Amino acid sequence: MSVPPEAERLLESRPLMAHLATSVEDRPHVAPVWYRYEDGTIDLSIGGRKLENVRANPRVALSVQHDEDGDARWMVSLRGTARVVEEREQAEAAIARINEKYGASADSYGDNEFVRVEIGSATYSTY
Repeated sequence: MSVPPEAERLLESRPLMAHLATSVEDRPHVAPVWYRYEDGTIDLSIGGRKLENVRANPRVALSVQHDEDGDARWMVSLRGTARVVEEREQAEAAIARINEKYGASADSYGDNEFVRVEIGSATYSTY
């Protein structure tokens, strides 16, 4: 598996923001997103520029970091390939799991699309 077990535990430990890096016109575009990690994949609910970028170039990176009082405690960095999941039932179930993780209502970000990132590599550090 490409994600070390300790990094998996960190990714699943709390509802933190991830920073999703996509590419537009060969320039990086980074934006905060909610995510859910499970079995070597990251599920996202995204829209707007992020979604356009993924459709044009599916190679992405994500970074998640946990801080306490301004001091970094750990970080996980992931690279992978994103794909928009068109199957409606699968998408609705995944988006509901993401919303549940963050305590959001079912209609949060209703215009977003479900995107699954197959992780190719992962690094992590604890401090």
